[in-house]
Amino acid sequence: MHDPYVRVRGAQTHNLKGVDVDIPRDALVVFTGVSGSGKSSLAFGTLYAEAQRRYFESVAPYARRLIHQVGAPKVEEVSGLPPAVALEQRRSAPTSRSSVGTVTTLSNSLRMLFSRAGTYPEGAERLDSDAFSPNTPAGACPECHGLGRVHTVTEDSLVPDPSLSIRDGAIAAWPGAWQGKNLRDILDTLGYDIDRPWRELPRADRDWILFTDEQPVVTVHPVREAERIQRPYKGTYMSARRYVLHTFADSKSAALRARAERHLVSADCPVCAGRRLRPEALAVTFAGRDIAELAALPLAALAATLRPARDSGDDGVAAALARDLVARIEVLTELGLGYLSTDRPTPTLSAGELQRLRLATQLRSGLFGVVYVLDEPSAGLHPADSAALLTVLDRLKAAGNSLFVVEHHMDVVRRADWIVDVGPRAGEHGGQVLYSGPVEGLAAVPESATRRFVFPEAAPAPTRTPRKPSGALRLRGLNRHNLRDLDVDFPLGVFTAVTGVSGSGKSTLVGQALAETVAAHLDGTAPLIKEGVGKADGLEAVDRLVRVDQKPIGRTPRSNLATYTGLFDAVRKVFAATDEARARGYTAGRFSFNVAGGRCEECQGEGFVAVELLFLPGTYAPCAACRGARYNPETLEVTHRGATVADVLDMTVDAAAVFLADVPAARRGLRALQDVGLGYLRLGQPATELSGGEAQRIKLATELQRAHRGHTLYVLDEPTTGLHPADTEVLLRQLHGLVDAGHSVVVVEHDMSVVAGADHVLDLGPGGGAEGGRIVAAGTPEQVARAAGSATARYLAAALGR
Repeated sequence: MHDPYVRVRGAQTHNLKGVDVDIPRDALVVFTGVSGSGKSSLAFGTLYAEAQRRYFESVAPYARRLIHQVGAPKVEEVSGLPPAVALEQRRSAPTSRSSVGTVTTLSNSLRMLFSRAGTYPEGAERLDSDAFSPNTPAGACPECHGLGRVHTVTEDSLVPDPSLSIRDGAIAAWPGAWQGKNLRDILDTLGYDIDRPWRELPRADRDWILFTDEQPVVTVHPVREAERIQRPYKGTYMSARRYVLHTFADSKSAALRARAERHLVSADCPVCAGRRLRPEALAVTFAGRDIAELAALPLAALAATLRPARDSGDDGVAAALARDLVARIEVLTELGLGYLSTDRPTPTLSAGELQRLRLATQLRSGLFGVVYVLDEPSAGLHPADSAALLTVLDRLKAAGNSLFVVEHHMDVVRRADWIVDVGPRAGEHGGQVLYSGPVEGLAAVPESATRRFVFPEAAPAPTRTPRKPSGALRLRGLNRHNLRDLDVDFPLGVFTAVTGVSGSGKSTLVGQALAETVAAHLDGTAPLIKEGVGKADGLEAVDRLVRVDQKPIGRTPRSNLATYTGLFDAVRKVFAATDEARARGYTAGRFSFNVAGGRCEECQGEGFVAVELLFLPGTYAPCAACRGARYNPETLEVTHRGATVADVLDMTVDAAAVFLADVPAARRGLRALQDVGLGYLRLGQPATELSGGEAQRIKLATELQRAHRGHTLYVLDEPTTGLHPADTEVLLRQLHGLVDAGHSVVVVEHDMSVVAGADHVLDLGPGGGAEGGRIVAAGTPEQVARAAGSATARYLAAALGR
């Protein structure tokens, strides 16, 4: 008989405790549970990994080496599992060459359209499709290499304060310490006046000092303190422009490159005017426009431009390509992405936009009978956009597919056919399936942390009296992406939530305009980097800026919770202070697994060795010499209260808080990690095993343990992404605690329970892209919930229980 279930037996991936569960096919199944409970380990680490493993068994062994494989899961048996497609939240940093067009492959079809059906100038040779790509040597503008922008310097960017003399540091772009003094001494030797205010120097002198390509060599007789030896030396002059461009391009130091970047001015390429392509490609048109103009159109407008060619009744190449392009664009507009253009760089997209682009690609694939494993498809979506997402999920299911969705958004959970709730808590306290069945059955599971959010009490949320601001940051004349001459005030000393539909300009306003302006002010380079900001007031009230994002805290297993937070320094000092360590002459460095000395040299302190199997997935095995402990036997002979340094790394935060309770340097950091709900993580847990939400909370905990000096502005972009509602409550307690301590918090947020608890709300819109970029409503949550024309108002009113 046909078995309609996927049956899992004995799953032990990560923290799963021998899980047995039956999951229906041809249904929308959601996996819920607090962060770290094991739901992703079940959905991705077990079900998807097993489906991929089976598929690779049918692939030619040579081809297997060319495809990234996730490895075989720890599970006794999985039956009834169809082929699977995974759509994960990729939090890697895409390059500036990646765009909406490349992610969706729309760019390929558009280039083919111009190559085969474009209008060429008379006598021009037909171009291959590669000639219309800024990412190939055949198409890229030779001046900007296809980037459309060039980095240059100006007198203003190199000399922010012309009232200073060269001796007093007028040329801010020059390095500090000896090298800066050397350049000043060389100018003095060359006969330039380094004691006159910069603005009083002749124009010819200023231009030569800043921009010359000459590198004269002179004998310098330095003027030093009386007691120091003064020897003449040969010095080579380098102009400020040459120094900045050379440092930015070639320096191995990230700090030096960042410092040089502050003095660069980005401008459209003078050759291609920012259009990224060679002149011969830009001379070809379709419907009266070149490819750069079509790529810059919003997708909805691009489809309108192509429809006449699609509907022409012609059987030619132009009609066929236009039909394909319009059909694929219509899926994207249905998902609410019609405001994006194909040339929009991928790094400027939110996680939600990127996820929906991938979903649209799958919709067009026409697959059926497969399992789609999705990682929080609602992440980054305003409640108004969730309806479009649910429609797409329903269409995928109606096409004969199964949907296994890891999800925290309760509206999506309530719409599911089946729920698998994992818990009861996180880490070693989780890994069990508490319930698997229809959604309404979860109401009878008291140990479930999800139950009270799926079936909320009827009582309205308690209202909180908004705090009074202590001042305001006022930004005027903002012009970035879809922000057009926007004036906005961010109150200080309160909790501000910035919301609005996807693509309305929230991340541009907060992550770029606000954060970069404050950072520039604090760096002392305010006049240099306020691109797109007309004027800013109130900056002097902020002493420090902290940006907390969801990027990984490290890209290798060597980076872990203890090393990132600085806790491991305290742990190593504890072991170095033991009698045994002192007797042997061991310092704190001996207890680091990253340097030679105390670590196991067989595995170089990693605790495992990579086993490369030529035609099978590579795997990791515990190191045979240290058995995963990372240290050599001599180091492990040193103990503190009966535990080795390897034992401490294997402790959870909660266990370590008890073990190291009398170590002040460790106690504060461990308490901060517990306060943000990460007590279940192991101190030595590799960064590669942490979710985006966990990484963000580790960064926040690292900030919480620092002594707060002055007024700090905390900027967070969707801090609740990846968090179960129970974890969101823990996080919010910490954020509101920061405000109570006199600081300011600004969050970009779609979770209406977070917005409802804010002191001040800024709602952007009314739509996405060109339809957004304006402040639709501003004020207390109560005021915004009553605002006419706000897409947020009705959802916020519901969260307030109105």
